[in-house]
Amino acid sequence: MHSTLLRSSPTKHTFVSKHHGPLQSLSLRDMEAKQHSIKSLKSYPETGGRSLAAAAGGDGGGSGGYRAGSAEMEMETKIQKAIDFKAEGHRCYKEKKFREAIGKYHRALLQLKGVHVVDGTTGSEVNLLNQAAAKLTEEQRRAVESTEIECYDSLTACLLQSELVNYERVKEYCLKVLSHQRDHFKAMYRAGIAFYHLGDYECALRYLRDAKNREPTDTNVLRYIQLTEMKMSKSGQRERESGKETQG
Repeated sequence: MHSTLLRSSPTKHTFVSKHHGPLQSLSLRDMEAKQHSIKSLKSYPETGGRSLAAAAGGDGGGSGGYRAGSAEMEMETKIQKAIDFKAEGHRCYKEKKFREAIGKYHRALLQLKGVHVVDGTTGSEVNLLNQAAAKLTEEQRRAVESTEIECYDSLTACLLQSELVNYERVKEYCLKVLSHQRDHFKAMYRAGIAFYHLGDYECALRYLRDAKNREPTDTNVLRYIQLTEMKMSKSGQRERESGKETQG
């Protein structure tokens, strides 16, 4: 009795339909590939049959819409955090915790550094760190600008409460406020004080006179104008005396 060795070889399977006759022969690999393609085309009711990538923000490739939405959310979060830190700074200032208040105002300004304000102002601490960030709405732009002004104005108030006042920093912050709002009375007055104590009497007098134009009867402004004019008079007198000694 002879045994027959049967060797298996890859064959194509033919399926017969009762109504349409033999169907197309498919190898096992072809069948698996076809089944895989069917699974990959599974649609989702919430996306109307589109892929998840398309639903997230891109039809036909890319996630630009998703990134734009994320940037807008991040920007809104930064603005709100800045407003919250500013409010905490105001609370600390009222409680005479000036050092803590300074920290809060700086943290508020740090949040604003990630926000893009398309307003063309110069000298602004707010700058564009994320080129992909969406443009602010008008309401957001106003919130950013007013928050920045309030923070710098409050910072100068805190610094002037220090035992050793950093007048250079006071001057810097006042000029930042005035770069946004040229007729800001407190910034003009405090800038005048800063320039006075830094020995730049001409600039001091200019800012103090601007402040006087805004508030003609403010006694503090009038007093500093008088002090500045006295300093300039003495300085001029010394220069004249020095000139006479040189000539003699």
